[in-house]
Amino acid sequence: MNLKSNTQLINKKTESTFTIRDIVICGMFSALLLVLQVALAILPNIELVSLFVIVYTLVFKRKTLVIIYTFALLEGLIYGFGIWWFMYLYVWTILYIIVCAFRKNDSSVFWAVTGGFFGLIYGALCSIPYLIAGGIGAGITWWIRGIPYDILHGVGNFIIILILFRPIYSVLYKMYYGMEKQMEKHHIHL
Repeated sequence: MNLKSNTQLINKKTESTFTIRDIVICGMFSALLLVLQVALAILPNIELVSLFVIVYTLVFKRKTLVIIYTFALLEGLIYGFGIWWFMYLYVWTILYIIVCAFRKNDSSVFWAVTGGFFGLIYGALCSIPYLIAGGIGAGITWWIRGIPYDILHGVGNFIIILILFRPIYSVLYKMYYGMEKQMEKHHIHL
């Protein structure tokens, strides 16, 4: 499915409004992020959240921010609101901004490289709260200690996104915009 032609089909009114349907979708896909994160927690830094933030951003646009912050809130409610939690408030938003900047790109390889790079820098981004709370030594130590996991994270993201980006994007796009067309056809406004 071509991302460039798909973006032309998006109704501008839908992008600027937040409907009951959008609230349900944001809640459902926030919960999906949480379930996927918890299910894969046994594997060190192998996750699907990066893939889904990329796909959500391409499909849901600005509504992805609601999904990201709901996911972060749920993480805090489950695991506690420690210093680690603050990074969830900005790290996924950074990925969202990167995807927005390159949203017209439709290459699975491009998104796999982007996700891989994000995985590699994830530890450096996440060290910021430790740098602020404990000083430069704490931030650098926290980051260096996690470099092997960042490498695993980057490689895992690259492989996962390379394999799953296209099918997940296609399904979510068809689900979201196909449902919208059906609702308009039957004059249903939520």
